[in-house]
Amino acid sequence: MTTTDEFAQLGAPLESSSSPALKFEVLAKCSTTKARASRMHLPHYTAHTPMFMPVGTMGTIKGITTAQLRTLDCHVILGNTYHLGSQPGPELLEKAGGLHKFMAWDRGLLTDSGGFQMVSLLKLANITEDGVEFENPHDGKMMMLTPEMSIGLQNSIGADIMMQLDDVVSSLTTGPRVEEAMWRSLRWLDRGIKAHKRPTEQNLFPIVQGGLDERLRTISAQELTKRESPGYAIGGLSGGEAKGSFWRMVSLSTDILPTNKPRYCMGVGYAEDLVVCSALGVDMYDCVFPTRTARFGNALVRTGSMALRQGKYKDDFTPIDSECECSTCKNFTRAYLHATVTKETTGCHLVTVHNIAFQMRLMRDIRQAIVEDRYPQFVRSFIKMRFGKTVPQWIMDALKSVNIDLTVPDADGYFATTVEDDFQKHPNV
Repeated sequence: MTTTDEFAQLGAPLESSSSPALKFEVLAKCSTTKARASRMHLPHYTAHTPMFMPVGTMGTIKGITTAQLRTLDCHVILGNTYHLGSQPGPELLEKAGGLHKFMAWDRGLLTDSGGFQMVSLLKLANITEDGVEFENPHDGKMMMLTPEMSIGLQNSIGADIMMQLDDVVSSLTTGPRVEEAMWRSLRWLDRGIKAHKRPTEQNLFPIVQGGLDERLRTISAQELTKRESPGYAIGGLSGGEAKGSFWRMVSLSTDILPTNKPRYCMGVGYAEDLVVCSALGVDMYDCVFPTRTARFGNALVRTGSMALRQGKYKDDFTPIDSECECSTCKNFTRAYLHATVTKETTGCHLVTVHNIAFQMRLMRDIRQAIVEDRYPQFVRSFIKMRFGKTVPQWIMDALKSVNIDLTVPDADGYFATTVEDDFQKHPNV
């Protein structure tokens, strides 16, 4: 499970960019879609994209050691600035030499700004021009998180990539509040850039905002490109909006953002989203879904999600996936996992290992298909296995926008018709 040599046969980069703490090299492009395969040199690790980044809120992915993450070939993992800032706190992290040393992780780290948690998890959050005022969950006192404080916390954490503090609004919000948040996020970005104390060691990514409004998204993306940042994030999505709106905002953003810098779509982790958004030109993803769903006994496979707690697996002595090379699939059966998931921490741990392995393998397959310029064929094969003959309308539309028309039969005779559901209700069997 290594990606060390997957780009070894490729020549000089097609495009590149260099910043003090990040060098990005586009090594291969799909000749049909906007997909590309790239190498991203970070202070602690050289990551390959498109890549998925597991989320370790408190500097740990539940039930998984950093040694296991290396074995699974994770290139970058996430930490949560709000939670890490509360405990263990910036003072202790600075004494430890940063989060990398504190958690014994020698690869890439990305930290969010803490703004999303301020609004989504805490009571009495109030957004002002100064920052986010909120009630401290530990002692009930009112506190303020400003753009400068967010950057200061992230400088103490020491992640390779930091996110700006943005004014977070729900993707379902409409009206003047969306435009207010977009412009405020730009002003907060400029404050964050000025507050950044370690620009030669850490990268600050701004975030495209604007809700589901094409005009506002366009303005936001255009304004961000003026800041000459090392990379860019696409935020404010994956919040319950219709998937038809979701993919259009992603594609609009990648059309505007620089082609020689990494693009990170925040909060995306479903397999079909990774395949489609890679076709739309996205390079980086994160989501709690693969590890969170594992704790409910759900194993990820190419046909969908396998609910191992169901009784039909009680006497099933096959692995989750016979083609998976993870330690769970090599050593444990569905029957054993059925007996332990949701009951014993061991079961949750084993399914988590598999789900992360699934995500890493999917991303390797995506990169390899791009390198070999057969990404459209890979997409069709993936969709056929995932959905069969009926595919969500948004996927059909998104792929058609990048010249993959699933209504036209391929060499094997496969074609699909549409269904209105945004999500897969049952695994394709």
